[in-house]
Order: sequence, then structure tokens, then C-alpha cells
Amino acid sequence: MYEERGSRWVAGAVVWRREAPARPQRARVLPDGCMDLIRTGGGLLVAGPDTRAQLTDDLPGAGYVGLRFPPGTGPRVLGVPAHELRDARVPLEALWPEREARELAERMAERMAGARSGAAVLEEVAAVRLRRAPDDPLTAAVAAGLRGGASVAEVARGVGLSERQLHRRSLAAFGYGPKTLARVLRFRRALRLVRGGVPPASAAAEAGYADQAHLSREVRALAGVQLSVLLSEGRPPEG
Repeated sequence: MYEERGSRWVAGAVVWRREAPARPQRARVLPDGCMDLIRTGGGLLVAGPDTRAQLTDDLPGAGYVGLRFPPGTGPRVLGVPAHELRDARVPLEALWPEREARELAERMAERMAGARSGAAVLEEVAAVRLRRAPDDPLTAAVAAGLRGGASVAEVARGVGLSERQLHRRSLAAFGYGPKTLARVLRFRRALRLVRGGVPPASAAAEAGYADQAHLSREVRALAGVQLSVLLSEGRPPEG
């Protein structure tokens, strides 16, 4: 079971909750350009930005509550450049002072009588840390441009940077360069279209691929399986 809602405290973030099925199951988590702060049975975990699908084994009865940050926001909350967490899952205490991580885990435990109230703790803490971190309008502009289908050169000109400067800033903000972020965002857009009933060929054209074969290659590279297999698996768990 999986459900999500928009965050009331952190702009663009998503609060999600997932319960594992009654039987052991391997889940495929797809790249989305985001970072997550997750409460698991073992404590608090940070999921970095992925460049490829991650396979995870769900234990029966396991429950997860997470806060998914939009591209570029996670580093401001967590205090580390995104590229240091690329394709990684690390405990929060590896990034924050041990006392801060422990206090957050204790607050979560106290309010986990309802999973939603536990998620509110993550939102509150993230909002406080964002108020302390300097805002970077450039990051939002880059993500919006790439999501809209602009080329890396067009985005660089639009924000007043060279492509080399944009690449360096993108590593810190998103975990990878703008070309990779554009690939991931285009893949997610195409997948949303196909899941919404749009034929793959039409979804490929609308998302900006050269043709359906191009979409198929990218799905295989980013998801690790063919599009038909990915769709047969149903909607994968997020976070």
C-alpha cells in the first residue's frame, strides 16, 4: 500500500507512506532526480539521487514514512552536496551530528501512533533547516528549464552560466550533471504519459524522444527492464 500528498511545510516536496505486502517482495525504485528522508524500522535513512533503478527487498509488515524533496532542495536540508549521496542510501547520523539525528528519531517514535503525524515531524524539521539555508533561485530555474525540454546550452544561457559552471553547480544541487537530470526528468514524464494511457509512440514524441525506439533504450538504461516489463510490475514504490 502506498499513498502520498503534497507537503504543507516544504514547497514542492511530497510526503509519502508505504506498507510492505504480507509476503516478501522485491521492489524497483526508479530514478526521479529527488532525494528522500525516510523513517524505516531501523531508523532514519537518506536516499540520494539515483542514476538508475534501485532494487530493494521488502520484509513482510515493514512500514516506511518519507519526505521526498524536489530536485535541488535536498542538499539544503541535509547539508551535503547531492553528488556525495548519488546512488546511495545512508543513515542520517552519518550526515548530521549524532545528537540531532537521535533527537529527530525520538520525536518520530513519539508521534508514530499515526504515520501522518510522524511525517509532520520530518516536514517541520526540514522547514526549519531550509529557513537557515540560503535560497538558490538558480537551482529552481535550471530544474524548470530542463523539465520543460530546454537544452543544456539554452538553460546555461538562461541562468547566465557557462556549461562548465552549470555542470559544477548541478553536481552539488542535483547529484549529477544537467544532461543526466534532463534524461531522468524526460523518462519520468514519458512514464507518466504511458501509465495515463498514452500510446508509447505518442508518449515518446510528447516527452521529447526521437522516436519510440529511443524511449525504449532509455527505459532499459534507467529502469533496467523493458517498458512492457516495467508496466507489468505496476506502479513501483516511491522513495
